[in-house]
Amino acid sequence: MSWNFDETRPLFQQIVERITVDVVSGKYKAGDKLPSVREYAVEAGVNPNTMQKALSALEESGLIVTQRNSGRYVTENSALITDYRKSAALKAACDYIEFTKSAGLTLEEAIEVLKEAGSK
Repeated sequence: MSWNFDETRPLFQQIVERITVDVVSGKYKAGDKLPSVREYAVEAGVNPNTMQKALSALEESGLIVTQRNSGRYVTENSALITDYRKSAALKAACDYIEFTKSAGLTLEEAIEVLKEAGSK
């Protein structure tokens, strides 16, 4: 999956979001070792300092942990990962509801659209 960035938002914030999605989606599982700052920076096409800032933010959140002389790993706290997964789903649902309201759909119609999309 390529790293496409929105020029109107801070890069480090988008990197945080991308890596968070990679964790909650299962691309990186609890306890998995993450690429180094330099590897990630090359892959994303960003400055290593930007990547370092993003990884530091993820570490502060608890989603990743640093093991001295060994690198960064996804937390083994599965409850935290589940909380992030639910939070991401809630945000997506709220964005969807906001969109459907602005398009003039009722909540019931929006739910029907979801059911239809889910059955495809």
